[in-house]
This record gives sequence, structure tokens and C-alpha cells, in this order.
Amino acid sequence: MTIDFNKMGGLVPAIIQDAQTGKVLMLGFMNEEAYRKTRETGKVTFWSRTRDCLWTKGETSGNFLSVADILCDCDNDTLLIKAHPAGPVCHTGADTCWGEENKPNPLTFLSELGDFIEQRHREMPEGSYTTSLFNDGLNRMAQKVGEEALELVIEATNGTNERLIYEGSDMLYHLIVLLTSKGLRIEQMAAELMERHNPGWKKH
Repeated sequence: MTIDFNKMGGLVPAIIQDAQTGKVLMLGFMNEEAYRKTRETGKVTFWSRTRDCLWTKGETSGNFLSVADILCDCDNDTLLIKAHPAGPVCHTGADTCWGEENKPNPLTFLSELGDFIEQRHREMPEGSYTTSLFNDGLNRMAQKVGEEALELVIEATNGTNERLIYEGSDMLYHLIVLLTSKGLRIEQMAAELMERHNPGWKKH
């Protein structure tokens, strides 16, 4: 990755984004030394324009930014750094420098769960329940989805909301396992629903 530090007198803007939530956390500036230290330590380090020195975010507060990925824009003069914050990012104590809350959206966890189940499918570790489902084969996985769906219906008609959520979660997990065994993703179902939401959609 080639970064053009010359356009702004040796500095480039570095946009910091939460790697999990996607929320933009703050904006800082890096020179080549700050960028190099960020890569070497895995902790986001800026060049402080007010103090005229390197500044590792969190060195005072303990709220470090652990690097997950670094991307450079099409003009090679702006960085996007995806990071895991150890706490509030803004000096005011706010989650972000724009005063926004930075909480994970539970829906995005479905993608993470899909990634985890795909990993289980590749590695098939012993003692894993997910591994046992893959070993049992497609018919058993499909049967489990049906069993969990039935339990969901029972809770919906004669149970509590708490148990309804519990059984629905079981069904969703087993559905993702089934999809994974077929080389599919839960996101494909979400895309199908998004397509159906289009006013011009017609049933197949």
C-alpha cells in the first residue's frame, strides 16, 4: 500500500471506524512515523498537531484502538482504519467524537455467527455440537430445523415471550447450520426479503 504523505505537508487524515459496529469513531492525522508505529504495535497512533509529537490513542485513558484493518482511498491520501475500541473514544467520554452511541446491532451478529459456523464446517473440531450436526448429515439438520420451528409455534401459541425468543433463536441457529451445509448464507435470505420489499417485486 502506497500512501501519499506529500499532499498535506507530511500528514494524511485517518478515519477511525469501529470494526464491529461500522460506526465512525473519530478523525486524526498520521505522518509516516505514526503510520509505521500503528502497523508495528497494532495500536492506532496519530501525529498530534497541537503537541507536535506522536500520540498513541489510549496512552493516558487506557482506551486504546486495536487495529483490525487499514485501507487507503483511491487517491492514496486518506486512511480508513477499522479498529476495536477499548472504551469511549472522545475525550469528553462519549463513544464517538460526534456524540453518537456506539452499540453493536444484534442483526450484524448473524453474519458473525455464519462465519463461525463456516469455520466449524471447515475445521470440524471434536466435541463441538455444530460439528456433530454436520456429521449427522443433511436430513438430520433439516429435521432439527423442523423440530425447532414446531417448538417455536408451541411457545407462540401457549408459552411466554421469553421462551418464544429462546426457541426462535434455536431455530435460527439450526437454519444457519443447514444453510452452511448447502454452501449458502443467511444474508442471501435477507437479500431475498429486501428484493421482495421492492414495490415492483412479483412472486416467482
